[in-house]
Amino acid sequence: MASSMKSLSSDTSHYLQAFQVHLERSTEHQCMQEFIGKKFPNIISGVARGKSSINVLGIGSGAGEIDLQILSHIRANYPGVTINNDVVEPSSEQILKYKELVARTSVLKSVNFTWHNKTSAEFESEMKGSHEQKKYDFIHMIQMLYYVKDASQTLEFYSSCLEPNGKVLVIIASGSSGCNTLWKKHRQHLAVCGMRLLITSWDIKNHLDTQGVKYEHFDLPSDRDISECFIQGNRNGELLMDFLTETDQFCKTAPPELVAEILNDLKSPGCSHKKDGKVLFNNNLAAIVIEP
Repeated sequence: MASSMKSLSSDTSHYLQAFQVHLERSTEHQCMQEFIGKKFPNIISGVARGKSSINVLGIGSGAGEIDLQILSHIRANYPGVTINNDVVEPSSEQILKYKELVARTSVLKSVNFTWHNKTSAEFESEMKGSHEQKKYDFIHMIQMLYYVKDASQTLEFYSSCLEPNGKVLVIIASGSSGCNTLWKKHRQHLAVCGMRLLITSWDIKNHLDTQGVKYEHFDLPSDRDISECFIQGNRNGELLMDFLTETDQFCKTAPPELVAEILNDLKSPGCSHKKDGKVLFNNNLAAIVIEP
């Protein structure tokens, strides 16, 4: 395919624009917030029982919206206990937004934040090189395993950083999502410039089953309004296409026949359904709670 195609992650500013449009057009954060609100108290029950301090690690935390909900529930479940929260995020712009959000959230002023402006791989390398590896009571990896070279190895490493009663929360695209349908068909054309290959909950579960690791699985139904993708020249539609294909300027750099084929596939039952005149993409997620 055309050599001008490049990974969306090669341009951080453009990636963040596409990501923001994706969030505005999807129920992604809402379904995660609902899951955390309903299930999280049981998930963290016992992870730090009897401790005077709790160590939390967020990998790929973005601007911190979901992190702060997680921390709020930990604070509510363990009142009076010191919370030490390590944040790993490669985008300095996202870290700045996270810090601004923390400053506006009074209930978390007692939480100790340590900021790591690094990729997951860089932080892992730093951890391995330290004299004494820090252990955590709770680690969360939300929508980030797509961007590592080896998801299974990354998961194994961070699981090894848990305290005896600790847990890892992974939130990732469901194997039944439209993303999996789209990428399964077009993987060879979209995986350019060293870009990640799509990892879904099915891949994670298969790995954990093979390793005999105990886990819980939760479905998180979600959709994304992609109607603007079908309006030629629509800026938001183009950004959504960039995010869906993980390709920078996809509609401008991909061969016209590939653009047309993907637009057609996006309307298929395997990817989307129509409701109230809108084309709603299957953005289903899955939450996996690991107890090594």
